Amino acid sequence: MKRVQSLLCVLVLAGGLPLLRPAPAAAEDAAPAKAQENYQTFCRKCHGDQGKGDGPGAAMLNPKPRDFADCANMQKRSDDELFKVISQGGDSIGMSADMQPWGGTLSDDEIHGLIKFVRSFCKQPPAGNAEHK
Repeated sequence: MKRVQSLLCVLVLAGGLPLLRPAPAAAEDAAPAKAQENYQTFCRKCHGDQGKGDGPGAAMLNPKPRDFADCANMQKRSDDELFKVISQGGDSIGMSADMQPWGGTLSDDEIHGLIKFVRSFCKQPPAGNAEHK
């Protein structure tokens, strides 16, 4: 009988172990979706659906909005620079004043999420995977 009780105890404890692990933070799970929502709300009009700087509002802008899919250009831009331009506007780094500041609208965490999201538009093929024709 003690053997059965010990076995049941082990099984209950083993089954309960997943409950003891901390659950992933809801904010972390929601962050990518919130970043995409913020992009759609605040950026898509000028930067376009694919981040190429070809949104419906881009036609009347000079200079044209930044192309986030241009990997060479985006690799030159630090997260600090992107944070500053999103939070304080384009003229804060000597770029177009048409890029308005969103720091009063978006939290610092939302801006960091947006930076990660816009960097995702740059899609480089993995090294060594060149297609052969």
